[in-house]
Amino acid sequence: MQPRFTGIPFFVYPVRDMARARAFYSQVLGLKEVGSWQDVWVEFAVGPVDGPVLAVSTGIDDSQPGAKAGAVALETDDFPGMVAHLHNHGVKFILEPADTGVCHFARFEDPDGNHLVLHAKHAKA
Repeated sequence: MQPRFTGIPFFVYPVRDMARARAFYSQVLGLKEVGSWQDVWVEFAVGPVDGPVLAVSTGIDDSQPGAKAGAVALETDDFPGMVAHLHNHGVKFILEPADTGVCHFARFEDPDGNHLVLHAKHAKA
């Protein structure tokens, strides 16, 4: 039997300032902190506490915060409400909210310039 992958336990972004990153991910995005290692690696739950986490770290050697490569997508059950919330907190949108026909989609930045995607699937008829 060929080994297989079973999930994505975490996605990590390099950050410069952990206090600033913690404030953004917990206070602005409203994610619950679920783990920390020596204040160099901090994990936030996305959905169920035992589900995948979004991590931030000041200890990833040779990384470039805000490199604008990959992006984690965060699902929301209130797309317009979350867009308004992010705008109210001065979050910079790289790609303004759009309807793709399959989902609502927007791309925004954290304080270090890392890109995140705001996403909401259309309800199935």
